Amino acid sequence: MYLPTIGLEIHAELTTRTKMFCESANDPDETKPNVNVCPVCMAHPGTLPVINREAVRHILRIGTAIKGTLADFSEFDRKSYFYPDIPKGYQISQYMHPLVTGGELLGVAITRVHLEEDTARSIHTTGKSLVDFNRAGIPLMELVTEPVIEDAETAGRFARELQLLLRTLGASEANLEKGEMRIEANVSVSKSDFKSEFPEVRLLGTKVEVKNLNSFRSVERAIAFETERQIALIEGGGKVVQETRGWDEEKQVTFHQRFKEESADYRYFPEPDLPKLFLSEIPEFYPETIRASLPELPWKKRNRLRKEYKLKEEAAELFVQNVELGTFFEKVVSGRTPDFARLAANYITSDLLSLMKSDMPGNLPSAQDFRALVEMAMSGKLSSRGAKDTLALMYGHTEGGDPETIAKEHNLIQIHDSATLNTAVDTVLIREEKAVLEYKSGKLSALQYLIGKAMQESRGAGNPESLRKLIEVRLQELN
Repeated sequence: MYLPTIGLEIHAELTTRTKMFCESANDPDETKPNVNVCPVCMAHPGTLPVINREAVRHILRIGTAIKGTLADFSEFDRKSYFYPDIPKGYQISQYMHPLVTGGELLGVAITRVHLEEDTARSIHTTGKSLVDFNRAGIPLMELVTEPVIEDAETAGRFARELQLLLRTLGASEANLEKGEMRIEANVSVSKSDFKSEFPEVRLLGTKVEVKNLNSFRSVERAIAFETERQIALIEGGGKVVQETRGWDEEKQVTFHQRFKEESADYRYFPEPDLPKLFLSEIPEFYPETIRASLPELPWKKRNRLRKEYKLKEEAAELFVQNVELGTFFEKVVSGRTPDFARLAANYITSDLLSLMKSDMPGNLPSAQDFRALVEMAMSGKLSSRGAKDTLALMYGHTEGGDPETIAKEHNLIQIHDSATLNTAVDTVLIREEKAVLEYKSGKLSALQYLIGKAMQESRGAGNPESLRKLIEVRLQELN
């Protein structure tokens, strides 16, 4: 048996007004190439970089959220390599003294979180390659985990939770499809029967880095494939070599790109054009100041929603992931009971969300109107079907609308009046003679059928429980 060992390296473009070391705009939505550039990010001779304070603050907030250790002393380094997307011939990054060390997320230990500048974007077309420098110099977070992940699913969950954290903190949009978040997996396998005098020590196999992972599903599939590839290679008498491999989404396989560089190949040395950072001397970077700036973190909100409102895990997760719906839900249920909250959550997560995902044009109702709708459903003024129909009408209404007024206009208010319901029941029992006979012969499902027909007869406004009782009484009388 073989044990996989996986470590992740995740880059995320940070949300700042300007680039990492200059005043050029940080605009990921710019479509015209080479617009957001200047002599600094294009590495013209004689230019000097200046550190983006907001980018540093983002990294410190991320580090605080994951309970990492914030550096007192930090500095930037030159990482030398030659490629068309690096105008300077080196990248300004961090090596010996990152801003954050340690921490954990979803139980996965984190090695470090540091800050660097992004590279330009290469565009390869038939017969030529082009370079767009709009992205060159954008502030980039790099987070490195310890090699402690043991399966593809855990890696996928970790990456999703990190994306959610970055969005919650406002540090990054982290859209994988736009390249704002990029994930690389270091995968190795080792024999499970390795014996050590130290039980906590685990023999690691040869590490292979997998790139080109542009979705969470790709992360999971690439890790699973690479794990099986390495096992098959070893079992066949081959040897895993340290290399960088890409992921072919179409073929669902990894492929060789190049042999892996070591850190010495980059010839790191401290960046001479930037000052050293002594963070304890900068009040806005004091740990207590950073800690006070954090919003409610995803895992805390998830637990609070489940505990405070007794929500199912799926509903709590939706309200954590979807900030708009989460805020709407809490406005609706503020000061209400857990039973009210659960019913409101049900209408939001099933009916309202379905309307929002449909092609139907509409608007989110006000929290006050939605609260009134839930109250009508709880009190019995609206049946479940009537509440759904009323909500659809509210959603499609340009200016929202009072649910009671809308329900009355469309005859959706639930009828409890015995005389009206008796008329509907009598009509159905005369018309549905076959179902009546089936019920008398012991087929209990016929009762539900008759209730449904009575609901139709009352145009969906009849109270189902009242109709049930009336039908049962009538059927007993017919015996």
